[in-house]
Amino acid sequence: MQPKIFSGRANPMLGKAISDFLELESGAITLKDFSDGEIYVRYDENIRGEDVFIIQSLAPPADNFMELLLMMDAAKRASAKRVTAVLPYYGYARQDRKDQPRVPISAKLVADMMVAAGADRVITMDLHSSQIQGYFNIPFDHLYSKKVLVNAIKEMGLENLTVLAPDIGSVPLSRSYAKQLDATLAIIDKRRPEPNRAEVMNLIGEVEGKNVLIMDDMTDTAGTMTNAAFASMERGALGVYSACTHGVLSGDATKRLSNSPIKHMIVTDTITVPVEKQFENLEIISVASVFGEAIRRIHNEESISVLFNL
Repeated sequence: MQPKIFSGRANPMLGKAISDFLELESGAITLKDFSDGEIYVRYDENIRGEDVFIIQSLAPPADNFMELLLMMDAAKRASAKRVTAVLPYYGYARQDRKDQPRVPISAKLVADMMVAAGADRVITMDLHSSQIQGYFNIPFDHLYSKKVLVNAIKEMGLENLTVLAPDIGSVPLSRSYAKQLDATLAIIDKRRPEPNRAEVMNLIGEVEGKNVLIMDDMTDTAGTMTNAAFASMERGALGVYSACTHGVLSGDATKRLSNSPIKHMIVTDTITVPVEKQFENLEIISVASVFGEAIRRIHNEESISVLFNL
């Protein structure tokens, strides 16, 4: 028996790519909006006793999350044997703690709602905060885009390379990439005076005369990344490049990146990047093979640890 793959409307291209990798047809499902904005979900094939995988990125708008909840609820009520939420991008992951009074822990609420809606297992990629895994009391598989990103970066043929962590929080990620790419490491000491606004305070490490690769798990407004790029050039970098897993690209991100010194930027397809947000130096690579192999192994009750080997 083969797994059943269903894709929400947040990222249908990645859903199809995963189905193609597995050499399966995407499951038949009706997803539409009523005139008042409510979401309608109906599975158009029998899923009783099936191993169901629902692919849905939790990128804005919040309707994508609501659609996922409804898809999981409908699958459980249709007597699916197991429902796995496949989240290429886990939204609200940055709101993972109470860092000030009277605010929610949104990442925990998202976890609770998915379990309440019927998730038996969760698969996601490159969490902003890996401790989010502890919010779940069901199996949780945290995949990494490192293999596909490292291969894409190596194909660029950059020499004399320094990997730059754009803030302290991304140092472990950047260090691991520096090791894989046989590069040195530099760090930006950043201050964030308010949400979605970053200021570069200091650059720790050597970038003069080097090609600089800025690594991060996501690019939202691109303020952090572009500030790091300008700081690198001011300190004598030969050229600046960037790579990240999740290309959120909200607000003026595209404009900032287009006007920045970044020569080439790589993002994955965990989030759909609409045409109007794409720019000349942007390259989008697919992580369908990583998710597809994970789904195949989980369905066959095999270990997925092999996916972590570069």
